[in-house]
Amino acid sequence: MKKKVLVLTGGGDCPGLNAVIRAIVKRASQESDWEVWGSLEAYNGILKDPMELVKLDFERVAGIHAKGGTIIGTTNKGGPFAWGVQNPDGSFRTEDRSNELLKRLKDNGFEAVISIGGDGSQKISKSLFEKGCPVVGVPKTIDNDLSETDFTFGFQTAVQIASDAVDRLTTTAYSHHRVMILEVMGRSAGWIALHTAIAGGAEVCLIPEIAYNVKKVAERINKRFKNGRGFVIVVIAEGAKSDVGEVFGKKSTEYGYENMRLGGVAFQLSEELKQAGCEADIRETVLGHIQRGGTPTAFDRVLATQFGVKAFEMVLQGDFGKMVAYKNNDIIAVSLNDAVKNYNYVSQKSYLVQTARGVGISFGD
Repeated sequence: MKKKVLVLTGGGDCPGLNAVIRAIVKRASQESDWEVWGSLEAYNGILKDPMELVKLDFERVAGIHAKGGTIIGTTNKGGPFAWGVQNPDGSFRTEDRSNELLKRLKDNGFEAVISIGGDGSQKISKSLFEKGCPVVGVPKTIDNDLSETDFTFGFQTAVQIASDAVDRLTTTAYSHHRVMILEVMGRSAGWIALHTAIAGGAEVCLIPEIAYNVKKVAERINKRFKNGRGFVIVVIAEGAKSDVGEVFGKKSTEYGYENMRLGGVAFQLSEELKQAGCEADIRETVLGHIQRGGTPTAFDRVLATQFGVKAFEMVLQGDFGKMVAYKNNDIIAVSLNDAVKNYNYVSQKSYLVQTARGVGISFGD
């Protein structure tokens, strides 16, 4: 009987997920005694009744490396430690089904789990490993907010999409003498905004790690206009906030979704700038989930493929409780404990921030 590895994708979708799945299957095919299975929508597939599992073979993964999304689906709600159960009155409660998950893995002959996901998913991986689950993590997030890897796949694609948006906004900003505010994702980390601002040649970049003063931002914008003519590109991360404000967002009403729903800070900034005396015509663009979709860049396809191959080889070696990582142009394994210990914020002392300042980009501070 062949050994089985269960693969799942959790958290938000991300360009490159399919490339990881394909790489795992192709590497596993070189071992005659292994087969790969997918759990639909993260752990939901194995915890549902009946279970929703699919065998992943050559036919299923052929050509998927160039496709966005994930062929086995994903979810960022609940999980084995907080499984949502609806009460008779329509309300919800959570149940810890982690022990049941471990039993189902054993009963169905799974030797290992490869969990592809971001910070939240890898915290689940860590907790499962501590309960005896043979799990390997693969870092996935467009936010690039896992500190033990230099890059997560999906990030470069998101930056490319955002940079293309800046290029397009620049032409219309120039034509109409406008200020264009582009809001990008990233949650509490400013990596997408920072890379996009440098790549796109923005004048202002506002990130969560550096609180901005709206008057300073307005002053910078006004300097770019003469006799009503000029243009400015502002890139703002969804989690950015002023030095007297709060993060712009609201609590989700979706059961099982724990994060605050961010989005709309571009419009808040627009109003702040007008109140601060910015006379230029301002338009706002919220890029939103466009950053998550579509074809992954070549960089992300290569990185995702490297991660997939490494993850399965870690399974072969029994190297569990660890996450694949990209460090100093090498693919290594780091402990899940270290992987989720610290959030990967942008350091104000980083050379990338200094580079931005060096080309005149204002952070509003």
